Amino acid sequence: MGRLDRAWKQVPLVWLAGVRRAGKTVLARAFDDAEFLNCDLPSDVARLANPEAFFRSLKKPRVILDEVHQLADPSRLLKIATDEFPHLRVLATGSSTMAATKKFRDTLTGRKRVVALAPVLAEELPAFGVKDLTERLLRGGLPPALLAKEPSWEFYAEWLDSYFARDVQEMFRVEKRRAFLMLVELILRQSGGLMEVTSLAKHTGVSRPTIMSWLEVLQVTHVAHLLRPFSGGGRRELIARPKLYGFDTGFVCHARGWDRLRPEDCGLLWEHLVLDTLLATPVQKVHFWRDESGREVDFVIPKSRGRVDAIECKWNPEAFDVNGLKTFREAYPVGRNLVIAPHVKTAYERQVGNLKVEFVPIEDLRAAAAQ
Repeated sequence: MGRLDRAWKQVPLVWLAGVRRAGKTVLARAFDDAEFLNCDLPSDVARLANPEAFFRSLKKPRVILDEVHQLADPSRLLKIATDEFPHLRVLATGSSTMAATKKFRDTLTGRKRVVALAPVLAEELPAFGVKDLTERLLRGGLPPALLAKEPSWEFYAEWLDSYFARDVQEMFRVEKRRAFLMLVELILRQSGGLMEVTSLAKHTGVSRPTIMSWLEVLQVTHVAHLLRPFSGGGRRELIARPKLYGFDTGFVCHARGWDRLRPEDCGLLWEHLVLDTLLATPVQKVHFWRDESGREVDFVIPKSRGRVDAIECKWNPEAFDVNGLKTFREAYPVGRNLVIAPHVKTAYERQVGNLKVEFVPIEDLRAAAAQ
């Protein structure tokens, strides 16, 4: 809620984005001083038939428009709210960005902020009563799956069906359900690897342009995250092929058929959880770095004046291999070196060769990344 309040101090409209069942509606209903409307309900839609009269009649300082994209002309409604009632604070929710569909002819540049609600972060687990980190990795961060008494693998299949029907077919007019969901499954299975568009097209039976179009849909609906390689012009750096991550560790486990986790499974899932935290942090861009020899740094965040922070994700910090970081620092010597590991509870520094490496709890990562 703090991020929403900070955004409202700057602009009258906040767009709360995030995947289905991430908790957008629950969060929106937490504001006691707001009028709440569910734009899926005909009765609430009828109240908005005359927007000027509706906004003028409000007694509360905020209004929540849940699933606002279901309206016939949401762009016009939000424009009236921001232009004619600038004192009013509006929260609109949806699974994608405002510019994702033709319904939003006016994206209200300068009058809105976008806040993306991520799956439950590691730092939020105590508030949800979750003590076992591996439960978060296995079940994922959508509250219905995370908080269920018993794991329900049917949840993930049902969620994908609903996602396609409500967020993909309805909003983007994608008709090839089987091929599209096959693409989602492939991305989840290969999550964290380099993107191979030709391979994805071959296995789904659609063209490369179609794959690229669908990848855009997956990104604007927050179901896939594409990370570009970082490069400053080094001759042996990977510069063209991005990495593709699925949005939630529970869905990655479901796609891979994992009903329990082995220690060797946790490193990849931990990397996803660290990425979730970085994406929820107001940093400019998150990249990765790799050279042609396969040496890599998990995440790279460019800063000002040539500074580049490097972030490594290690399930076991004692197994930290410095070779990738060392090679990276030969080309980019200025910046912080952070290792994020689950069993680090208090930050500490270690000198590794000629590098100063900071071992940081994931609970402190957002503050460290924003510095």
